[in-house]
Amino acid sequence: MKKKTRAIAIFLGLLTVAEAGGSVYFYRRTMKRGNAKKERTIKMAGTDWNQYMPVIQERKDHMMEQPHEDVYRLSEDGLKLHATWFPAGDQKKTVICFHGYTSQGMSDYIGLSDYYMKQGFSMLLVDERSHGDSEGEYIGFGCLDRMDAMGWIEWLIGRCGDDIQILLHGTSMGGATVLMASGLQLPDQVKGIVSDCGFTSAKEVFTHVLHSMYHLPAFPMIQIASLVNRKKAGYGLDECNAAREVRKAKVPILLIHGDADTFVPCSMCEKINENIASDKKMLIVKGAAHAESYYKDMEAYEQALNEFIGGLIK
Repeated sequence: MKKKTRAIAIFLGLLTVAEAGGSVYFYRRTMKRGNAKKERTIKMAGTDWNQYMPVIQERKDHMMEQPHEDVYRLSEDGLKLHATWFPAGDQKKTVICFHGYTSQGMSDYIGLSDYYMKQGFSMLLVDERSHGDSEGEYIGFGCLDRMDAMGWIEWLIGRCGDDIQILLHGTSMGGATVLMASGLQLPDQVKGIVSDCGFTSAKEVFTHVLHSMYHLPAFPMIQIASLVNRKKAGYGLDECNAAREVRKAKVPILLIHGDADTFVPCSMCEKINENIASDKKMLIVKGAAHAESYYKDMEAYEQALNEFIGGLIK
């Protein structure tokens, strides 16, 4: 009996060590800058971007011909944050764009630059903390980035004046960022929010990835990672949840999602939609994988933007 008890204790001890080790490994490769790789994210998302490269390159060439400049500001916790500013016209209507996980501002909005610039919008393409040319060791997953978004809104008002009209547009992690920001006291200059394939929370999207792609149980790995992240980065993985934050939203919200998204399931979009307290619209693009909706059906995407923005920004 003693031998059996000792064997069980040893097994449980090894299991605990293995779980802790797996949690640390998962945390380091997911939450820390430099370990979170864009190539791995693209592979997990499963979107075939090669088919869109000709149009992306064409629009990038045109975009870079437009006047633009690098701008910087400090976050509340002292990080030097970067964005690229594309002024247009009188600069009185501007979209602030927030990119996805492991991406950067100048990557995710190349295609949409064609739409926004033709509509006369200035564009502020933000590098979220720990991405691009912005400082930071730990990724914010929307929870920290929503506060950075408030700082960029204030910067823009200071740059362009109190009569500016602002639209927030986010993709994937950027979508979560703008949805989480909807629960804050946004300035009156913010007229609307567009979220493309945004997730509910880091905890829920990580749980989905562990189950669907790695066939691993989320417990206790997510719970350990959340505790570590609270100590290292200052927030828990479910501390800020977009589906909860939109219950406090006062500005209109447009949700866009692809029904073939296996990385951030469309069910998250539906859950967020059910909880939005403000005026809302939703576009589900058939056959679109993660972050693919615009390229999959540009006509439907731009029509949804026209209908949404038309009633908000003059």
